[in-house]
Amino acid sequence: MGAAFLSSWPWDNLGIFKYVLYGPLVGKALAGRAWEPASPDHWLCLLLALFALRALIYQLWSSYSNMLFLTRRRRIVRDGVDFEQIDKEWDWDNFLILHIMMAATALYAFPSLRHLPGWNTGGLAVAAVLHVAATEPLFYVAHRAFHGAHLFARYHALHHSNKVPTPFTAGFATPLEHLVLGLLMALPLAGACAAGLGSVGLAFAYVLSFDFLRAMGHCNVELFPGGLFRSLPFLRYLIYTPTYHTIHHTGKKANFCLFMPLFDRLGGTLDASSWELQRKNRAGMDEAPDFVFLAHVVDVMQSMHVPFVMRTFASTPFAVRAFLVPLWPIALLFMFMVWAWSKTFIISYYHLRGKLHQIWAVPRYGFHYFLPFAKDGINDQIELAILRAERMGVKVVSLAALNKVCFPFILMRTRRSTAAARCS
Repeated sequence: MGAAFLSSWPWDNLGIFKYVLYGPLVGKALAGRAWEPASPDHWLCLLLALFALRALIYQLWSSYSNMLFLTRRRRIVRDGVDFEQIDKEWDWDNFLILHIMMAATALYAFPSLRHLPGWNTGGLAVAAVLHVAATEPLFYVAHRAFHGAHLFARYHALHHSNKVPTPFTAGFATPLEHLVLGLLMALPLAGACAAGLGSVGLAFAYVLSFDFLRAMGHCNVELFPGGLFRSLPFLRYLIYTPTYHTIHHTGKKANFCLFMPLFDRLGGTLDASSWELQRKNRAGMDEAPDFVFLAHVVDVMQSMHVPFVMRTFASTPFAVRAFLVPLWPIALLFMFMVWAWSKTFIISYYHLRGKLHQIWAVPRYGFHYFLPFAKDGINDQIELAILRAERMGVKVVSLAALNKVCFPFILMRTRRSTAAARCS
């Protein structure tokens, strides 16, 4: 039996060349000098900017989710993301190509939409009402339908096939699902425009808020304060949490709503343990690793080869790429910041044969190890990291190349300190 209709992307085999599909819009924008406000093609510039910001939102949430030095205690699914999942979600942004095609089609079909005012407060009210009255319940019904045996096997199982939710998982679905999602997202905007209250600001605010909340729900890090829903119980039905949505991903039988658990309550699919688990996840839990590899940064360019900068790039062997060049000044500033203020921090982790392995980074770069005045600071960092690992009960600590050079001096200093303490 062949693949189900709209269960795979038409440009699946194009690889990186799928971005050529943006070409006609980019070409017309350049030809029409769309960046000039007076240009009749200015709407193209706004459309491309909107979709660039949409991609940026998911990337920023992914970066935050992978900042383990901030998030590891509040992670909901404790397993790490493996390379198989990274490969499967590699083309997570396919839906943005589909949605920009849908948006461009609407703008060509209805030319008046190209000349909307910058802002109209009335449109915000209309969009909010339509979101609650139409988008939320229709999404709930559609989501329940996609969990039916027939549609789940042919479409929605792909979205649930990865064990660990990530912001990119929000985009990892079939064309049919994203077609439905795009139409539901468009309803409040279409209603506001039909009422004569549409605006460019509303389109940006609604679409980016929509993406923000979807990425948040998949980030696998609990964000909301533990006592919030106890103090303000009505909020339980107005906004979901990462824990709430992760329960849906792991169990698949409850918590189907888009953003508002109210519709799970009305539909009888609300998991009653959602807020207790939310408080537990927010309180956090710190696991002691069995093995720690104490690494260091090689240079400024290589410092961007980490999951919290760009997960897909970090999953491939390091090579200098063109897109890294404009980020180099930011990475240089980050180098000075960690040199001045940072302590050793966790970069990544994985489970192997039931053991937790973590990679910690000494916040020093390769050239620091050859600066005479920097050696004491490096030794202090390594010593503190080893002592911290000992307190945590770590069984094995392994050192990266330049850290090994410093270790004999640290060992000598530690022995002298111990001997002095005994004498006193």
